[in-house]
This record gives sequence, C-alpha cells and structure tokens, in this order.
Amino acid sequence: MPSRPKKTRRALSVTSLIDVIFLLLLFFMLTSTFTKFTEVELMTSGQGEDIPLSERTVLFLRIDGADMSLNGQAVAPDTLATALKTPDNTPPAVLISLTADTSAQQLTDALVVLRALPDLSLTVLDPA
Repeated sequence: MPSRPKKTRRALSVTSLIDVIFLLLLFFMLTSTFTKFTEVELMTSGQGEDIPLSERTVLFLRIDGADMSLNGQAVAPDTLATALKTPDNTPPAVLISLTADTSAQQLTDALVVLRALPDLSLTVLDPA
C-alpha cells in the first residue's frame, strides 16, 4: 500500500487581517473627528410656556439662506442674541420664517443661539 503524501499546511498570515482592522480603525477615527453632534430640543406648541403670548414681545426672524433679518432689519448670527433683547426686558416670542434656500444646518445654528436665551418662546412657521 503506497503511503499518502503528507499535506503541508501553509502558515497562516494575519497581515491581511491586521491591515483590514487598521483601515477600519483609521476610517472610523477620521469620520468621527469631522462630525459634530449637536442636540436641539424641540417642543410642540404650548409646551413649557409659563408666560402667555399676550405678555410677550413678538419678534419675526426670517432666515433666508445665509442671511438673517429680525423684524426686517439685517442681523448677523453672532449678534442675534443681543438683538433679541427687548426694551422692557419681557421674554420675547420669536416667529421663525424659513425660505427654500435655508439649510437644516442654518436653522440648527439659529436654534442653538435662541435656545440659550431664558424664557424664550419659539415658533417655526411652515414654509409651505
């Protein structure tokens, strides 16, 4: 009976597995450094409002792409918080109007500034 030739096993190479893991790690590290996570609290109308609308100063904020206007006057995003101060220090109610040129990021940037103000009532109007 002839003897069978012995099968030689190839040595296992983990180089390709290490390369794949390294590339995945690099990919996830790069994507996580270029993204920012911002949480914007959204409420339905009437929630959390202790002060009635009749006692508030109503302001109209229009966001048109990169441009913003408050009651018809151009305002820069970094001066929005100071522009919202009312003369009698009553908490304002802000109506936000959006145009088709407004991106979700621009709205979020404005909402982050507005949410930092105390006792502010926000209403985002439907652009349709």
